[in-house]
Amino acid sequence: MSLFRGATFYITAHRLADLPPALGPEIAFAGRSNAGKSSAINALVDHNRLAFVSKTPGRTQQINFFSLPGGAFLVDLPGYGYAKVQRELRAHWEQLLSTYLQTRASLFGMVLIMDARHPLTALDCQMLNWFAITGKPIHVLLSKSDKLSRQEGLKTLHAVRAGLREYADNYTAQLFSSLKKQGIEDAEEIIGNWLGVKPEGAKKAPGQRGLKPGARTP
Repeated sequence: MSLFRGATFYITAHRLADLPPALGPEIAFAGRSNAGKSSAINALVDHNRLAFVSKTPGRTQQINFFSLPGGAFLVDLPGYGYAKVQRELRAHWEQLLSTYLQTRASLFGMVLIMDARHPLTALDCQMLNWFAITGKPIHVLLSKSDKLSRQEGLKTLHAVRAGLREYADNYTAQLFSSLKKQGIEDAEEIIGNWLGVKPEGAKKAPGQRGLKPGARTP
């Protein structure tokens, strides 16, 4: 079974007080509005409508929790950076995002979706700064990589990896295409390593031990 396939909706939280109790390790998914976050989630879970894909950027206004078959949770965070959102709502999102990312003990890591054609925007860098103080890993999915040539994609990937090293040693990146279903196995392997589990088809390193759902990483 894949790491994400079989995900089901669990709960929605509009405020920090609405967050559910920590029942297992959580992997947060974040990204600038219109970067392809919902499409990336749907590609990973192999379900076209698990995460709502809107033609209007900024539509997702809550934190949505999805339970995974192994006991972990996929946490879909509100998209950020949509200019037409009212100032009060934007401030609410920023407070919700930063507090959740910096204080949630059950959060194991964050998957940050960036448009491969426009990576490391100012708001992306703000997210990296918010999360750096936790010491937890970030994996960047450079979405819509099918829009780039192979040479352009590799050049972008190298540049982003170099940029990430300025924030933390445990920030990684890969090319990803929801449309072409490319990069799914690589993403599952990296996130599976965070959780200490072996996704289907992934090679397990000698001596690697799995974590039970809810266990904390060292």
